[in-house]
Amino acid sequence: MSLIQLPSLRSALRATFVRELRIAGRNLAELANPWIFFIAVTLFVPLGLSAESKVLSVFGGGLVWILALLSVLLSLERIFQRDYDNGSLEQSILSGQPMYWLVSVKVFAHWCLTGLPLALLSPLLATMFAVPLKGWLALFLSLLFGGLAMSYVGALGAAMTVALRRGGLLISLIIIPFYLPLLIFGSEAVRSAQIGNPYVPHVMVLIAMAIFSVLFAPLAIGGALTVSMRE
Repeated sequence: MSLIQLPSLRSALRATFVRELRIAGRNLAELANPWIFFIAVTLFVPLGLSAESKVLSVFGGGLVWILALLSVLLSLERIFQRDYDNGSLEQSILSGQPMYWLVSVKVFAHWCLTGLPLALLSPLLATMFAVPLKGWLALFLSLLFGGLAMSYVGALGAAMTVALRRGGLLISLIIIPFYLPLLIFGSEAVRSAQIGNPYVPHVMVLIAMAIFSVLFAPLAIGGALTVSMRE
């Protein structure tokens, strides 16, 4: 890439990120659907399971991770669908700008609107599920990096099904097997912290998964989007 193209690329990436945030702001109802689901289940689970803190603390970390995973799944279908419907996705592919960077910024914006808020709210979630104080940091770090990996891996499923109507169920079938390692290491990190065992190794695995996803998932996503537009 020549130096002349760099300012144009930076402008395109900045415009893409700002556009994603503006679209989310104009469609608050659509953005709120995963959050309504997450909050509702968070309130109902203690009532249906048990109100005793000893019971909740045993399953708290795993429950928070399951709810976070399901909330992200509910938001995946809209990552590329609107751009596909209005033709802007095709224009992005034909613009000559590297799809790798455009996709990366678009998915990063999705994480800023879904995974990052979940991580920031982890102390409140830990309190609601009676997770001990020593498990809070592990929950925050696991959701922070695990949520980043979930967004990029989930975006690949969204790209593969963007040309299909009502592809949400298919996205889940494609992506859930890849989410299982994130769920296992994320919940295990919280459990280890609660019982006083080292949790850093589990978090390091999540960090490695996040780095791998951020670096390589956009390549597959860009290819999947290009193939979808040709069909």
